[in-house]
Amino acid sequence: MADIYLHTRIMAAPRRWQKVADALREGEGATLDAAGGRLYGVWRSQIGRPRDELTVLSLWPDAASAGLANSRMSELPDVLNCRSEAMTPTLRPDNAAPPRRQGNYAFRWFDLPQANWPEFLDLCAAAWPGFEASYDSQVIGLWRCLDGEAGRCRSLLLTRRPDLAMWERSKIPQGEAEAKVRRQLSRRYDLCDDTVVYTTTLISAEDRDDTVRWS
Repeated sequence: MADIYLHTRIMAAPRRWQKVADALREGEGATLDAAGGRLYGVWRSQIGRPRDELTVLSLWPDAASAGLANSRMSELPDVLNCRSEAMTPTLRPDNAAPPRRQGNYAFRWFDLPQANWPEFLDLCAAAWPGFEASYDSQVIGLWRCLDGEAGRCRSLLLTRRPDLAMWERSKIPQGEAEAKVRRQLSRRYDLCDDTVVYTTTLISAEDRDDTVRWS
């Protein structure tokens, strides 16, 4: 498995996000491969981010190689700017297989003190099996960012639900098993000083395209 995952936000020119996504999946994907990287996934905004912004995850053997990716993607036609953040996987993913199914993908960022990180991880490990079983959902990965303030942790959680209806359903527990999961997740939030989420759909999905005009 690659050691470094790169999270990149790409702002495309107005109404050009599809062209940029196509370039990433086709020609630029090959360019990343040649540079030692690999395209993990491309998502488009659903709720909470600008219409013409893409979220890209790529894999790299080391931080130095990952540093080249931002400049390569910045040079694509119709890209106004892009910002990247290097991360390492924690509990998941445990292999480099990319997500392939369409759905509602939530990118949730957490900022918390280093002292709270072990309990945070324990709560994730405890809650995920019940979360996945109850809501037909999958935890794709939990990454920790490489750069950050001393004594603090910044991390990214990526989850997939089949649709937005299940997003709402997962917030309203039914029965004790689901209530237990919600208590674990609520405690996890309480360990953080800040958390923010936005949702997307997977442009690189292999089963179906998302053609809804979300924004």
